[in-house]
Amino acid sequence: MMSLNRSSFLNNTCTSFSSSHSHAQRKASSVVIIAQSSNGRGGGDMKVSSLKESRNGAPVIDVVDSKSMVGGGVKDHVTEDQLVTPWTLSVASGYSLLRDPHHNKGLAFNEKERDAHYLRGLLPPAVVSQDLQDRKIMNNLRQYQVPLQRYMAMMDLQERNERLFYKVLIDNVEELLPVVYTPTVGEACQKYGSIFRRPQGLYISLKENGCRRGKIREVLKNWPEKNIQVIVVTDGERILGLGDLGCQGMGIPVGKLALYTALGGLRPSACLPVTIDVGTNNEQLLKDEFYIGLRQKRATGQEYDDLLDEFMSAVKQNYGEKVLVQFEDFANHNAFELLARYRTSHLVFNDDIQGTASVVLAGLVAALKLIGGTLAEHTFLFLGAGEAGTGIAELIALEMSKQTKVPLEETRKKIWLVDSKGLIVNSRKESLQHFKKPWAHKHEPVKNLLDAVNSIKPTVLIGSSGVGRTFTKEVVEAMSSFNEKPVILALSNPTSQSECTAEEAYTWSKGRAIYASGSPFDPVEYNGKVFVSGQANNAYIFPGFGLGLIISGAIRVHDDMLLAASKALAGQVSQENIDNGLIFPPFSNIRKISAQIAADVAAKAYDLGLATRLPRPENLVEYAESCMYSPLYRGFR
Repeated sequence: MMSLNRSSFLNNTCTSFSSSHSHAQRKASSVVIIAQSSNGRGGGDMKVSSLKESRNGAPVIDVVDSKSMVGGGVKDHVTEDQLVTPWTLSVASGYSLLRDPHHNKGLAFNEKERDAHYLRGLLPPAVVSQDLQDRKIMNNLRQYQVPLQRYMAMMDLQERNERLFYKVLIDNVEELLPVVYTPTVGEACQKYGSIFRRPQGLYISLKENGCRRGKIREVLKNWPEKNIQVIVVTDGERILGLGDLGCQGMGIPVGKLALYTALGGLRPSACLPVTIDVGTNNEQLLKDEFYIGLRQKRATGQEYDDLLDEFMSAVKQNYGEKVLVQFEDFANHNAFELLARYRTSHLVFNDDIQGTASVVLAGLVAALKLIGGTLAEHTFLFLGAGEAGTGIAELIALEMSKQTKVPLEETRKKIWLVDSKGLIVNSRKESLQHFKKPWAHKHEPVKNLLDAVNSIKPTVLIGSSGVGRTFTKEVVEAMSSFNEKPVILALSNPTSQSECTAEEAYTWSKGRAIYASGSPFDPVEYNGKVFVSGQANNAYIFPGFGLGLIISGAIRVHDDMLLAASKALAGQVSQENIDNGLIFPPFSNIRKISAQIAADVAAKAYDLGLATRLPRPENLVEYAESCMYSPLYRGFR
């Protein structure tokens, strides 16, 4: 049996046929490929495929069966116990071109392309523009009343026509961001097994044959793209505020990387979504007949650590030291450990800890224009002491330390955290997880949030608990009683888990709150005034942050890069935005925002000696913009 390597043989062969004018003037050549599929009983059927150059140099495949058959072929007569070789030989022309999402343009193929690539008769005669296709897709999406239907329609488009998918997303980012990512992606992950159609991304499964320890590098090689620049990986244990969704968490890496391309301009082919499946503790999923992952309790301890070690080692071996690995939606106990373990040896980034922190710090810097003072002059109270809460708190403390030249241990005292057991204080220190201990301050025990608010009297209240409706009317009214403009950030996703809604914040504060949330809310009218709330969405930061690392060839992530990203984002908030109570810029300008963030992050990488792409570009903003992927259709020869 002869093995056909599609990526090496076909691509090279097809390129040689069409790469230059001189090639087209050669004598017609042909390559004959033979593939034999065994029927499992000692016999087999021989197929001879001749790849010939004809029709003005375009490749044509002739397939001849060794047996002459009428009305069918060998596979029509195969039973389940007979084995066949699933060989395919495809060239980017004709029917296969229309089903290749990387090259398909649908009705946008022009007359010349239809002739050159054997599309006559395979398409209706109309030739339309990509802009018209864009409008048609949006018109169809708006007919759906259920957000999950819109999500599924967008995923279908991505699998059918990649460039059109990204053009639609870029052109309509404010409308579609809640569809392809939070909050709709949360529901998609919950129902992933039921709506599963085609696999997206790479699955590293603990117990599956071929994916076990010692085989992960081979599994990575199964991915068709070799020049990977960004990997988003999850183990599905803490998906948004929804908990353990196991293997069905794949929707998160897929969604994040779609935003890396749409908002940050990374090439789709350079992005790899990965789910590491070590089981799930979600009993409902384990009993679900449509669940697509391992049906076992989660692996923990050494077995889990060894698997992650092998994965990270395989990533570096396959893709080099400059591939960015973004950890996504790992549970607290693993998230901090993984970041600490690999940040000195790999280019790693945890969006839940570092990305969220950078976005929130940017919002707070912008909010100072409304409430006055410096960061060090304000007091911060968090509900939630997990990845997001402690990550935000640490970055705020770091920025205060740099501004005031005061030790980090001192600036932390301006920040208080409340977890499920109450205010984090010194008397609880012995029982606290290690990442909470820096936030234990001298204070009497306080059991609930309202009492903590009344005792601490914060100017800024931040929710990252993942528990909905915990900023009650009493809490918001208390914040408003000692603050003229209380800053209230309800960051938990999806919308159902938000600590309070925009309407609640504005109504209970009598229109005085400066409010932003993790998921979007509709504008609110109060006392004749319309309030448009901001969205503290990580999508402001991570696409541009990742682009900055890549264009500089950075080999490590440094905290100063996160501070640079925050300041870049805060600098994009206009005075008009501030006058309207907004502490984040509109998403409609997100690509320009991402380019500025990328430039500032890259500049910091060069300043710190962590950049390897030399020489340093003179204008990093222009360079970042020039590196961005364009979703516009490309003309075909």
